[in-house]
Amino acid sequence: MADTIDLATYGPRFRQDPHSVYAELRALGPVHRVRLPPPEDMGDAYLVLGYEECRAALTDPRFASSSAAAGFAFHEEELIGTHLLIADPPHHTRLRRLITREFTARRVEALRPRIQDITDGLLDAMLTEGDTARDRRGDLLEVLAFPLPITVICELLGVPDIDRGAFRRMSNGVVASPNQEEERAAFVALAGYLADLVEAKRSSPGEDLLSALIRATDDEDGDRLSPAELRAMAFVLLIAGHETTVNLLANTVHALFTHPGQLAALRADMSLLDGAIEEGLRFEGPVEGATYRFATEDTELGGLVIPQGSVVRISLAAADRDPARFPDPDRFDIRRAPRGHVAFGHGLHHCLGAPLARLEARIALGSLLTRCPDLAPDGPPGEWLPGTLIRGVRRLPVRW
Repeated sequence: MADTIDLATYGPRFRQDPHSVYAELRALGPVHRVRLPPPEDMGDAYLVLGYEECRAALTDPRFASSSAAAGFAFHEEELIGTHLLIADPPHHTRLRRLITREFTARRVEALRPRIQDITDGLLDAMLTEGDTARDRRGDLLEVLAFPLPITVICELLGVPDIDRGAFRRMSNGVVASPNQEEERAAFVALAGYLADLVEAKRSSPGEDLLSALIRATDDEDGDRLSPAELRAMAFVLLIAGHETTVNLLANTVHALFTHPGQLAALRADMSLLDGAIEEGLRFEGPVEGATYRFATEDTELGGLVIPQGSVVRISLAAADRDPARFPDPDRFDIRRAPRGHVAFGHGLHHCLGAPLARLEARIALGSLLTRCPDLAPDGPPGEWLPGTLIRGVRRLPVRW
């Protein structure tokens, strides 16, 4: 059996700069047996770091997404229900078929004018808030990166008058709690909210996506989503639909701030915007690691045998900085062609909302840089979120 590397021994460095830790470990091999640091109290697990190994693990059916397949019981599945991210075929196939009938490219593209309107309104408020230099500063997460995607996804799903502050606390608790007790409390609160939301939509449906999912049936056998499946689907759409975009926006701006030459190049040629977004996804993507996988049989990967029943953490962040795939991977270069990055996953679980996230990023970052020519950092960013699932800062102070 391979020796276990306790990631807690890296201390704060693992949270603040996991890329350097991943690089050290990757140099020793693409897969390691590790002990994940708090809040992920999972015991020993296998950490996959190499690009090719990550892509292989993401498509290998022997690494199940459902914890039940390996005899685990997670409170996420218990409290929220089984959703796309933690389901395997044929259940995953069925769920994805039903949602993709409604969450279409046409529905996403139809949101473009509304996303622009929301962005313009947020920037109007930001730019007219005050007349003095003291007023022309704030937290980019508060003024743009959080309110834009949460407004978009709530309108898409038809969520009425959500308490944005309460929802953000629940959402952060689910993806970045400092301990398992707080994480479970966040799941309990969110599960209750979503159950009430689904029942309200069933009683009074509209033209929104959640109502459409309630009505959706399979043409062949009349199959439809159960109330528990609808709650789970609302969970993954709400959480994944805004958390990833919040951190995509903030992380890309943070990368541009820390690479002023790249920011200047983008300002001089906004046709580089799509490249900047893709490089931001590769360099500091919003999802550090895929959801857990569980070995259903002994499986060789990267020269190591992962025993049946093992927990597997696939590091998307490490894969996207693998020098075997991306030359000079720690260099942020908006002219790079980072095709093949795995920031949105790979295979069956490739992010369903990736087109929406890219659309929001394109509109928000383009509008922000055009309307705020003097945008600059206003001090150091907040600490990075804990855990190895979501990668993002707690705050991003800016001045304009």
